[in-house]
Amino acid sequence: MAKKNHRQKVNPRLYLKNNWQLYAMLVVPVVYMVLFNYKPMLGVVVAFKKFNIFQGIWSSPWIGLSNFREVFSSRDFWSALKNTLILNLGDLIIGFPIPIFLAIFLNELRSSKVRKITQTLLYLPNFLSWVIISGIVTQLLSASGLVNNILNAMGINSVAFLSNSAIWRFVYWFAGVWQGAGYSLIVYLAALMATDASLGEAAYIDGATRLQRIWHVTLPQISSTITVLLIMQIGKVVTISFDRPYMMGNTLVKDAADVISTYVYSVGLAAGRFDFATAVGLFQTVVGVILVLSANAVIKKMGQEGIV
Repeated sequence: MAKKNHRQKVNPRLYLKNNWQLYAMLVVPVVYMVLFNYKPMLGVVVAFKKFNIFQGIWSSPWIGLSNFREVFSSRDFWSALKNTLILNLGDLIIGFPIPIFLAIFLNELRSSKVRKITQTLLYLPNFLSWVIISGIVTQLLSASGLVNNILNAMGINSVAFLSNSAIWRFVYWFAGVWQGAGYSLIVYLAALMATDASLGEAAYIDGATRLQRIWHVTLPQISSTITVLLIMQIGKVVTISFDRPYMMGNTLVKDAADVISTYVYSVGLAAGRFDFATAVGLFQTVVGVILVLSANAVIKKMGQEGIV
């Protein structure tokens, strides 16, 4: 006869008596999450109201979808959305693969000293704010900057790095790579540290070249990490930070630098239209969730592990 598995009944009072310290440690983070993450979500109702700062959120009159109609009927909103998509897709295409290449390159280096120094130098820009980075970019690439002075000394005409919209986008993207590649690099290096080195050694014995070992052995082992970061990056395609485009942009490239975050600041927050700004923010959140779930479903169909 098959043995029956009898689950031992746990006495709730005894269990809590033995483990109450663990639950006590949870009180502070749970309270923090409720107060600063979940409670503010109630403010999303402002998007459906004509918000009056003196009446408050709940006493302000309901206007339904009027704020969303105003948003979607605005030509400036669609222009800002287009610029947001262009800049974020550029970040995805240019900025996403580079940390992977850097991590594999550092992982293949034999000298641990050179690897540590290079890793530190690549990670340092992550601590700089966009105020400092935009100042550095301006000093280097402005009409009277260092790069154009060198070009002029070589008999080459100045390049409008910061006043030509098409060129400015590439400056924006590569500045983002310089500032953010180090953070993703740490994640990929951690994933590479967890790979099975014996598989690469076996491939080497079988005659595989270094590039073949990287493509067929190393990359498949960190594919789950790459997939998760890719899904999260896709979810941010319609969301963009305020400081980077605001600090790097100028009036000459407004047609390329005016994104959703700067649009919300100028039209919503600066003018006191908190309901309008909330409607735009809710639109970004909903689209972001849809993109994350869609990307996750597609990647799962392809046989990769998703995040859900």
